[in-house]
Amino acid sequence: MRGRASVAAGLAAAVILLPVVGAQADPKPTLAEAQAKLKKLNKQMDDIVDDYNGANEKWKKAKKQYDKVNAAFKKQDLQVQALRAGVVGVAVTNYQTGDFRTLSGLFTADDPDTMLNTMALMDQLAAGRTQSLTEFEVAIKGLRTQREEKKKTYEDAAKVKDELVKKKKKADRMVAEQVKLLRELGAYNPGNTNSAGQVYTGPASGNALAALEFAYAQIGKPYRYGGTGPGSWDCSGLVQAAWAKGGVSLPRTSYEMWAWGANRRVSVNALEPGDLVWHSGFGHVGLYAGDGKVVHSPQTGDVVKVTPLSQYNPDKAVRP
Repeated sequence: MRGRASVAAGLAAAVILLPVVGAQADPKPTLAEAQAKLKKLNKQMDDIVDDYNGANEKWKKAKKQYDKVNAAFKKQDLQVQALRAGVVGVAVTNYQTGDFRTLSGLFTADDPDTMLNTMALMDQLAAGRTQSLTEFEVAIKGLRTQREEKKKTYEDAAKVKDELVKKKKKADRMVAEQVKLLRELGAYNPGNTNSAGQVYTGPASGNALAALEFAYAQIGKPYRYGGTGPGSWDCSGLVQAAWAKGGVSLPRTSYEMWAWGANRRVSVNALEPGDLVWHSGFGHVGLYAGDGKVVHSPQTGDVVKVTPLSQYNPDKAVRP
């Protein structure tokens, strides 16, 4: 029995020393699992970036409006200060010269002309004082109005700024996940912010040619959400800047571009060079380059590049 007990104790000790399989870290995802997760993240990121860009545009407009109101407030304040100095000057003058002295001169005048001149001077002083006070009161009211407008505009801008900060934090977290997965897959491409790009040699002409020449010159530059150049781009930032070279002013986000093109939509079976093309929703937009190619800025960890139309798989299009 003692021998059996010793063997049992030894086996127990051995079991304790063995690694516990269930306590090990979760196994790394397979290549297919990682790619599937990355694809899902990229799709989610398209929507998040569009939300961020929309909030950023709202912030720019709110700040511009606030700056305008603030400038008007400062101008009104300067006017009030100048008028205040004028009113103080009138009060001091009246105190020093005294309307009472003028009044006494009216009664001690020796002749009618002097009396009339004195009365005219009194009217002039009274009118000047009344005008100064009236202008000052109007300016003060205007300043109060400007101050209230300034306060409201600032508060509105602050709310928009808070919204933008929240969306940026969300986007930053998503980017970190994307980068981690891409590095694990060995597929992270940092790009080159100084890339010379490529020369467009496709069939485009006119305004579309100018747009595509610009887009091709950005090839190799990294994707950055919120990027509007010159060293990095997101999808809609690239398309907007390209068509600006073609003389067309497009909205900032891919959703807004689709809405903007409500009367310019075309079939994906009848694409022409320069057409805006979307796939899998409204979160990603590129430019059809002709010859079955699309130039676009894809997603985090990738660069502006040319993709076969069949791989891009567009389902919506707009012709600027």
